Amino acid sequence: MKRKRQKSQPTAIIGWKEWIALPELGIPAIKAKIDNGARTSALHISSLEEFQTDGQRMVRFGIHPLQRRKDIECFCEAPVLEQRRVKDSGGHFEKRYVIQTTAKLRAVSWPIDITLTNRDPMLFRMLLGRKAVENRFLIHPGRSYLTGRALAKSYQIKKRQKAKKGKSASF
Repeated sequence: MKRKRQKSQPTAIIGWKEWIALPELGIPAIKAKIDNGARTSALHISSLEEFQTDGQRMVRFGIHPLQRRKDIECFCEAPVLEQRRVKDSGGHFEKRYVIQTTAKLRAVSWPIDITLTNRDPMLFRMLLGRKAVENRFLIHPGRSYLTGRALAKSYQIKKRQKAKKGKSASF
């Protein structure tokens, strides 16, 4: 008789939307919708360029991590894992680049695959798909930000530091 392999049990309960960090990409905070209907995670990008480094396929992309804040933009580079045909929420197929990076939600860090796409008309800059959360978290569909909102202040701190620098220079 074959035994089923034991899967690790989820360690924490998270809300249907949470602030997460993507430290390898230099993104200190991004609001993500936890979407167990989406197989793969998706990240909104504003620009994309493919290039080669030492024979490895790479992508360079821009992202506005906060909705309605065009003044904040991060530029990232990552190796291309693959290109995949993905069905969007409207049922249309799109060929997308897939990268792998580390996601961080409070003290938990883990590798995830992310597809790169233009999510401008959508409410969230990132979807965290079911493959990224399975066996790690339980999702509470009626609650938000169960891990806190501390990351939401990441960009405010930088803005205040720039303002202080500007004031001292104007004496």
